[in-house]
Amino acid sequence: METITPEPHRMAEAVAKVARRINSTMEEGRDSLDLSDCGLVSFPDGVFKMMRSCIHNIHTISLANNHIKALSNKFFLTFTQLREVDLQGNVLTKLPEAVGDMEHLVNINLSKNKLTVFPERLADVRSLEHISVEGNQITDLPVEKLSLMASLKTLDVRCNPLTTDSSCFPHQFTILT
Repeated sequence: METITPEPHRMAEAVAKVARRINSTMEEGRDSLDLSDCGLVSFPDGVFKMMRSCIHNIHTISLANNHIKALSNKFFLTFTQLREVDLQGNVLTKLPEAVGDMEHLVNINLSKNKLTVFPERLADVRSLEHISVEGNQITDLPVEKLSLMASLKTLDVRCNPLTTDSSCFPHQFTILT
């Protein structure tokens, strides 16, 4: 009798969990996709194909608490209608350039990742109101670029080894330090 090692078994469970969540999102016509806590190390390419017919209806994606090291430009170029993205609790070290082209993004949560540099392309997203980079390794913030973000309401930079003085920010938005 053949024994299955735990690693492939866990991987098969993760794939099945992702497929179930995608199917229920599509069947119920929801505008949010929750792939949190699925053990993902990257965004599965198959999701783009499976969701082709309803990609433009997706406004919220949660990829929280996975092991994602990087996202491709394809992610942001495909899900162009996103308003909220929850990427907290992964191991991201940067975001792809395409994030700066998001036209509807209002909220992005990058808490508890491995960012050492603030993703400056976020400052190009005119619609962004809330950015959280809490609990990363960021030492410096692009004060000038962030100050030009007219829609920004809150910037959460708590638990980062910042050298930037938060008092040099204008008071147009709340900075949580």
